[in-house]
Amino acid sequence: MGAQNSDVSWIVILLCLGSLLTTVTWYWLDDDLEFYKPPRPKRGLGKLSDVCKGCREVIDKVKEHYSQTWKKQEENSLKFRSRLRRKCNGFDMAIITQENTPIGSELVYDANMWKKLKVTRELFNMFAKEHPFETKRLDTCALVGNGGILTDSRCGKSIDSAQFVMRCNLPPLKNGYEEYVGIKTDLVTANPSILMQKYGSLMNRRRPFVESLQIYGNALLVLPAFSYSFNTAVSLRAAYTIEDSNSPVRPVFFNPGYLQNLSVFWRNEGLKPGRLSTGFIMTSLALEICDNVELYGFWPFGNHPYQLYPLSNHYYDDKKATPVHAMPAEFNILLQLHSEGVLKLHLGNC
Repeated sequence: MGAQNSDVSWIVILLCLGSLLTTVTWYWLDDDLEFYKPPRPKRGLGKLSDVCKGCREVIDKVKEHYSQTWKKQEENSLKFRSRLRRKCNGFDMAIITQENTPIGSELVYDANMWKKLKVTRELFNMFAKEHPFETKRLDTCALVGNGGILTDSRCGKSIDSAQFVMRCNLPPLKNGYEEYVGIKTDLVTANPSILMQKYGSLMNRRRPFVESLQIYGNALLVLPAFSYSFNTAVSLRAAYTIEDSNSPVRPVFFNPGYLQNLSVFWRNEGLKPGRLSTGFIMTSLALEICDNVELYGFWPFGNHPYQLYPLSNHYYDDKKATPVHAMPAEFNILLQLHSEGVLKLHLGNC
């Protein structure tokens, strides 16, 4: 009997060690965890011969149009905002509310326009009861992209000094990232693909998702639940999870009608076909609701514009952007708006 108990004890110990090893291995392999850090880019001047294909022309254009002595052009800013608001009305329509989307109305998916969803009472109850933005106008807004150009930029304090800080796609902010991206967050978006890939579509344990939101405080969490029909269920599960866990984060949904109007607006402005990126959508919204818009981390190319050293795609990993977005074309428009004094684009260290 004693020998049998000894064998059982060894089996239990081995199982525990195996479980521990599995857990440690999972943490090391999961490059989405916040303590993952990509290799730091090489500092110092790079060589033009090493610059990514097509980047040299872009860099030359940046040097021609970009200036650290940027000055806001009030007339240009007001004209552009007026045109954008007239066509899209993002302040009132970007986010679904119980006021702009009543029970019985139909939501038309902006990426699957042949699909519609009737607003039931249960769905209606998930919509924002009040307007998500506190005032009709915000003074300064910092919109933080996730580009590798932010690495070692020391822009954290500058970003956090803005009245309203917007971030994209649940980016990590801890473990040293604060120094160059800050930590203040008033609004953050969540692409459903992140919920699917990182949190198993929230079909099993949901605590890791809830815990990952703590860094954002009581920020608005914007979900594109009605862009594609397959995004709806997982986005609603995210909202239910937040509600059930009493998280201070406030889930809201992009209005697909607004996204449709925004796509048409930019197409008429010369942006070639392709779905708008989250960062570009948020820039458009910021230009409506904020008097002063400053962009950080918006540089979609593989080399730094000044020192030319290679950059990771994101400041926290090197996963490539989806080809459905026309990132260089979007950047070209942002650079033009910067040149016209409509928004301020940060491309250097702070």
